[in-house]
Amino acid sequence: MASTETPWTLYGAPASGSIAVEAALTLLGISYDLVDGATWADSAARERVAPVNALRQIPTVVLPGGEVMTESAAILIHLADLHPHARLAPAVADPRRSQYLRWMVYVSSAIYSLHWIKPDVGRIGAPESARDDVVHAAHERIAFCWAHMDGQLSPGGTYLLGEELTVLDLYVTVVSRFGPWRERFYAAAPRMAPVVRRVDNEPRLQAFWRERFPME
Repeated sequence: MASTETPWTLYGAPASGSIAVEAALTLLGISYDLVDGATWADSAARERVAPVNALRQIPTVVLPGGEVMTESAAILIHLADLHPHARLAPAVADPRRSQYLRWMVYVSSAIYSLHWIKPDVGRIGAPESARDDVVHAAHERIAFCWAHMDGQLSPGGTYLLGEELTVLDLYVTVVSRFGPWRERFYAAAPRMAPVVRRVDNEPRLQAFWRERFPME
């Protein structure tokens, strides 16, 4: 008998922060309705998401029960916890759990949040004439934050937390594709570099990457 459960609805866009969520859904085999649109560049996309997220930002998801979730890290953590059999996150009692949570929030707050500034530097009170300087400063800070994470995390296994791929690996892989781009990431985070290359080449995600976030 076919399921009557309402699928996830995901507001997202190619080459955006929603891609980590889409990748996790793909690995989990969860069907979802995609409402596609780059909200930072398209007013129509902003209006489409507005009824469920007044900030008009992606990713935004509507869960099968109708509950709205925003914030990419929160969505990824929730997804992994809903499906413990997939082992996309350390369990609550796992000694790796504290560092998993630490770095999920770190990527969101210290790195991903800086990308919000770049499409409109007026968001932080800077004039448009200063845009190049602001974007350069943001990229410098992002590279510094990646280097800090690389020095603290020190992955010693196949993935960032050991031998199992987690949503943290997906998150870092996607966000490290944003400016200041991968070559800068590889230089700033040489210990994490092999991990993101491994996730880039994850067989279960090859068709997905090609369609939603191809490497330049």
